[in-house]
Amino acid sequence: MHRDVLVATSAVWQTTCTVLRGGDEGFVIDSPVLPDELDALPAVLEQAGFPVSGLLATHADWDHLLRRLAFPEAALGVAETTAARLAAEPGAAQRELRAWDEQYYVPRPRPLSLGQVQALPVPGHCGIGERELELHPSDGHTADGMAVWVGWADVLCCGDYVSPVEVPVLSGGGSLDGYEATLARLHPLVEAADTVEDVAYLDALRRRGDDAPLPAGRDTAEQRRIHRENARALTT
Repeated sequence: MHRDVLVATSAVWQTTCTVLRGGDEGFVIDSPVLPDELDALPAVLEQAGFPVSGLLATHADWDHLLRRLAFPEAALGVAETTAARLAAEPGAAQRELRAWDEQYYVPRPRPLSLGQVQALPVPGHCGIGERELELHPSDGHTADGMAVWVGWADVLCCGDYVSPVEVPVLSGGGSLDGYEATLARLHPLVEAADTVEDVAYLDALRRRGDDAPLPAGRDTAEQRRIHRENARALTT
């Protein structure tokens, strides 16, 4: 992608972990999911010459917080909305991780500890070496969140938005209005066709509810289940 950017994709859910380098500093954004992926991450980054001076999370869902297991001493930066959600839901990420591990028989060497959490003003900027990252609000999927624009590399780290494999998901605390507003904010930063498909899906969801068609390539049993949950959320 760019000499200052590495991306690791988890074997589960195809979630991505993006690593940025700015001189002698480096940030790890979001996380892979499986223990062996997390165990391999520090050695891979060291070999590639990517320092780790901090962690960033796009939002507070448990699967975006796991690289704390790989870098237990690094500070975790999140949007102010995410910091507020973590404070209001103490232990929620740990409980959800434990339930997922038990469901899929995944052993982990130690429990998740979030450690030091730093609230970042969003919209705003975050320094990395002599460069800056742009932080943009990204609520709608959940009630909290931020997207990270890496201007010098033309890379957008947007968490669970504009996925190539999953329809937009309205999780607890999320909203259709917020989701549409986030996609509108992200539109100038990304040219991927999936952005347009997600907007079209949300518009159809608003107008047609459960009868809305799914985007091309995402008409699977699991995506239909998510779609039914989205439609149900609009009526409750």
